[in-house]
Amino acid sequence: MRFVDTHTHVWGEDTDELPWQAEMLPPEWEGSYTHTDLVADMDALGIDESVIVTTPLYGRGRRANEYTMRSIEAHHNRLYGVGLVDFYADDVRATVQRAVGHDRMLGVRMHAPFSYAEIPTDLDPDADWIADPALDPVWDELGRQDAAMFVFPKARQLSLVADLAERHPTVPIVVDHMGWPDEGTAPDESPWTDFERVAGRENTYVKLSSLPRSSDEPWPYSDLHGYVRRLLEWFGPERLMLGSDYPWMDNWGSYEECLSWLETTEFVSARDVAYLSHRTFDSLHG
Repeated sequence: MRFVDTHTHVWGEDTDELPWQAEMLPPEWEGSYTHTDLVADMDALGIDESVIVTTPLYGRGRRANEYTMRSIEAHHNRLYGVGLVDFYADDVRATVQRAVGHDRMLGVRMHAPFSYAEIPTDLDPDADWIADPALDPVWDELGRQDAAMFVFPKARQLSLVADLAERHPTVPIVVDHMGWPDEGTAPDESPWTDFERVAGRENTYVKLSSLPRSSDEPWPYSDLHGYVRRLLEWFGPERLMLGSDYPWMDNWGSYEECLSWLETTEFVSARDVAYLSHRTFDSLHG
């Protein structure tokens, strides 16, 4: 069966041309994790294609997505990308156009629970800047470019995600990491159950990703399976995708563990797995 890992990260060496903001390296990392490293790890696990989600390591400026695009060019039949942009740039339409200009760049990402332009910073699960009407040109341009918005929220921001999906029905919205469950959430309680309202908008999707970081248990992260079951009930497999968040997860779980937990869930059918592994991705991104 074909498999697309919908959430990975890569970064090159720290150079004068593409310097790092080193505080943005993943936990315990010091060096690079290149596109060559990623493809080798993909080959070892039998992963056909992956989506590189650009990290803030290179900032949000004009060259933020340079390494992601170079990676795609190096492996044009294996890799896709998601970009970062300065949402408040004076030339924001042109900024979005540049970020999604490559035919394998799928959209741009919002780090919703962080104060804007202050990554890393303390989490603010109630941050509401993502709903700022000043960002409407971003959404409008994404619609023009047939690109998606990838939102990384906390549970208390899910109602904002639902509002955005209603305001911008032509833009697909993909929620990263299941809304990042933590000790303050439960699969059958508010605010995480606001996902049901998000599911009411047909332009919304969710990545089942980054489970090792959210779980309080070792593989297969059984304490999160209730969240997965609820998302299947609300969205159906047709709007869910599987992702690893590797190598950001290297401090919590191996690449294989980030994905193989799905094999242990008795409530996920073979048909569900087909959608999670590639069919939803193909439907969303053509």
